[in-house]
Amino acid sequence: MSAFSAVRILFPPVVAARSAGEKPSAPFLPSLAVPGLTRSPLRAPRLGRPLLAVSSDVLSGQKPLGSNSSPSSHAAVSREEALVLYEDMVLGRVFEDMCAQMYYRGKMFGFVHLYNGQEAVSTGFIKLLEATDSVVSTYRDHVHAVSKGVPARAVMAELFGKTTGCCRGQGGSMHMFSSTHNLLGGFAFIGEGIPVATGAAFSSKYRHEVLKQSNPKGLDVTVAFFGDGTCNNGQFFECLNMAQLWKLPIIFVVENNLWAIGMSHLRATSDPEIWKKGPAFGMPGVHVDGMDVLKVREVAMEAIGRARRGEGPTLVECETYRFRGHSLADPDELRKAGKLEILFI
Repeated sequence: MSAFSAVRILFPPVVAARSAGEKPSAPFLPSLAVPGLTRSPLRAPRLGRPLLAVSSDVLSGQKPLGSNSSPSSHAAVSREEALVLYEDMVLGRVFEDMCAQMYYRGKMFGFVHLYNGQEAVSTGFIKLLEATDSVVSTYRDHVHAVSKGVPARAVMAELFGKTTGCCRGQGGSMHMFSSTHNLLGGFAFIGEGIPVATGAAFSSKYRHEVLKQSNPKGLDVTVAFFGDGTCNNGQFFECLNMAQLWKLPIIFVVENNLWAIGMSHLRATSDPEIWKKGPAFGMPGVHVDGMDVLKVREVAMEAIGRARRGEGPTLVECETYRFRGHSLADPDELRKAGKLEILFI
């Protein structure tokens, strides 16, 4: 059996079915698209909008932002790159599943928020970053830390409260931090990390332009991850404004999993299309299928390139879904009203 055949068997697509009239529906997880593999069918739109094919020509202005064009081909990915992406996503999934086991055995305490279902977003962005680039996370931060290079053993030790953890056991699940890997923290309060990320991006530009500490590859980039529930908070808008005003090398990545704890995104936001808030501040706003790692990677490649060249920030809305409850203390009963049904095929 070839390696690519094994990828397809081990990581099957996940199909979400919905009953008539249900509002947010769950997406499916397509098989990893690499040369020689047949792609799974595209999912149906969920937020009342057609699928958006987001590629480099969208970010470069050759197509209008939010263009409803047909899906484009993915940026070229080698066999080795595909396996790195696959390995990172599987590591994230297995790590989180083990966290769930340990939590229910009483080995972990406090709130533990898992990332199951959103791995393509973390992998698609972080595996394109340089060691000097920074990542700012939320309370759902374990997989971001592992993708950024923090040893999985150090992340797990932190969850167990051990001194061998990346924060010596003092941060716990929601506060992963590693100065060595430029992971600038997980933050428990909604939107708390976005100003920190904006400050890191300002620091990068200041070092580059004022202190003349130039990186031959360009500006160091900061990626700020946060959820759809954050996008109604004031600091989100304030930081979008400052980032565009100063042309900061930052990418605002919205992991729109359609739920803020138990509140449906469609019930909480007057306009559910978060990517539109980017053009309102003069920066590109992009919507991408956050369940497809290669689509995420393609958008990330262009957005990171823009930031590194000094062309300013980008707002990327990755439409994804979390397969577990808000936290491991959440029985996830609120989503049952929508008759959520996940089918593995």
